Amino acid sequence: MSHIVYADNAATTPVSDLVLNSMLPYHSNFYGNPSSLYKIGREAKKAVEQSREQVAGCLGALSNEIFFTSGGSEANNWAIRGIGYNLAKQGKKHIIASAFEHHSVLNILDVLKKDGFEITYLNVYKEGIIRPEDLKNAIRPDTALVTIMYANNEIGTIQPIQEIGNICKEYSIIFHTDAVQAVGNIPIDVKSLNIDLLSLSAHKLHGPKGIGALYIKKGTKILNLIEGGAQERGKRAGTENTAGIIGLSIALKDACDHIKERTKKLSLMRDRLIDGALKIEYSSLNGDRKNRLPGNVSMCFNGIEGESLLLKLDAMGICASSGSACTSGSLDPSHVLLAIGLPHEVAHGSLRLTLSDQNTEEDVSYILECLPLIVKELRDISPLWEKIINKKVKSF
Repeated sequence: MSHIVYADNAATTPVSDLVLNSMLPYHSNFYGNPSSLYKIGREAKKAVEQSREQVAGCLGALSNEIFFTSGGSEANNWAIRGIGYNLAKQGKKHIIASAFEHHSVLNILDVLKKDGFEITYLNVYKEGIIRPEDLKNAIRPDTALVTIMYANNEIGTIQPIQEIGNICKEYSIIFHTDAVQAVGNIPIDVKSLNIDLLSLSAHKLHGPKGIGALYIKKGTKILNLIEGGAQERGKRAGTENTAGIIGLSIALKDACDHIKERTKKLSLMRDRLIDGALKIEYSSLNGDRKNRLPGNVSMCFNGIEGESLLLKLDAMGICASSGSACTSGSLDPSHVLLAIGLPHEVAHGSLRLTLSDQNTEEDVSYILECLPLIVKELRDISPLWEKIINKKVKSF
């Protein structure tokens, strides 16, 4: 295959040369356990703490507020479980979330429900954005936690985090945000946004897989994640993933240092891709047009199946998805698309294209060259399409 276009960067990103080269010495020369007293151990420990400071600096946090995890899902689980069970001791067993959180949030909330917690899911409306007044109306005296993602992993819409943080501060409620898709794409200052806990992951910003972090505001009481040694100040025991931590810090700093130029480049490519895809009849954009991540394009094409579309795109060398990477094996329509009001038959025809700074205008041109041809080919063999154009089936 001569032409490969990788457009699934919301699922994962390739590790950059800068990050890879920064990690290699900690797989070879400085391989010591950071808890050891000898030199190669001390060198590893020093690198871990320098990385912690660098991650904190990118978020406007203190270094002792950063705790390294295995990724975003672990950080989300820790934040929700750790705060929920801790505040349950005070009789606070009510949690507020949006209706289209990542499954690592939704599934741990289901676990808490079995233990007697009550969960309120806020409407995200057609635009894919919650309304702050809905949050205010949902707060109760026993509300322990608000957990609302910063930017949606499927349709890319950005939530009003400042307003959410302000409301939570006003009502003295702990606020957690899953910022896995937002970090590195949006400037974030946890203090000014009144965020108490924030989850992030390295592999979404050209870092390695298997490493992430949870920001925990100083003074926030949370249950330990893993009991054992004294690593991560006793809250998450286990030998540190030194090379991964280095990779995370380098990837995050590189993303934050170049965020303005990356945002400009990605937004231009995104808008060109959206405009071109919308020229296909019976197509629609999912979520708000402007208030979305710079590299996210989420579309639906009536009359086709998303799985067939992905296979045809793959045959043309285009890597894409129909939604979250965590549910790519499911035949059910995306819970995110259902949450914004799309009917099942339309949600089945979804496509997510997510760009990074490694994509080019030529990539966009190639996608726009292939996409209309593939959609037409699939519609030509679809009995549903004939019913749609004959108005026997309701379209968008």
